[in-house]
Amino acid sequence: MDDIQNIIGYKFKSDMLLMLALTHSSFSNESKLPSGENNERLEFLGDAVLEITVSEYLYNRYPSMSEGDLTKLRAAIVCEPSLAQKAKDLNLGKYIRIGKGEEQTGGRTRGSILADAVEAIIGAMYLDGGFNAVKKFIVSLIEEDNDRWAEASRTPDGVRQRIMHSDYKTFLQEYVQSYSREPLEYTVTDEQGPDHSKVFYVSLSHMGKQIGTGQGRTKKEAEQSSAFVAIKNMGLD
Repeated sequence: MDDIQNIIGYKFKSDMLLMLALTHSSFSNESKLPSGENNERLEFLGDAVLEITVSEYLYNRYPSMSEGDLTKLRAAIVCEPSLAQKAKDLNLGKYIRIGKGEEQTGGRTRGSILADAVEAIIGAMYLDGGFNAVKKFIVSLIEEDNDRWAEASRTPDGVRQRIMHSDYKTFLQEYVQSYSREPLEYTVTDEQGPDHSKVFYVSLSHMGKQIGTGQGRTKKEAEQSSAFVAIKNMGLD
């Protein structure tokens, strides 16, 4: 508990809140914990806190940016691939409590689980320390990216800058269309889980070659995730 608090830079008053934020439903199910003893409700709260915090930050940071571009930029920041990458940067997967079955299938590195854990921690931090405390944490994550994208914008093509001002699918589509008339093909390869908590798996191909794979709680999220992976595979990130 001390390790993860040092990593995120916040000391919880209630260790139980942090423990709950790190508890995946697979762990609570296997351990026969009471209903609700997992991070799903905190994830719900954290998602809302994250969105309003990012919205306020972008509104103040970019006073001349249009509503449409602000929306796209916010979507790029709070989407599952971005949050999962934040979790990987923090080595968050090491601290998540997951069930044995989920562990054996790579749950600690699964994008959806990592992204949900980030949102759950944000929700827990909001309850534990209030809006100012969680705002500081979220802004620190955003500003790391802003420095990176600002530096990238000075490159000739400004590729990274464009990624941050668009969604991954749109950016990749525009990039591919600049040199090819062949369309990108997104194919749902699998669906797992009950209807209320389904995970979709998508394969992304171009000219018959797979260039990325992704997963998400909706088909759109899975497609965005696969586009994000393709962008990284193509060296455009």
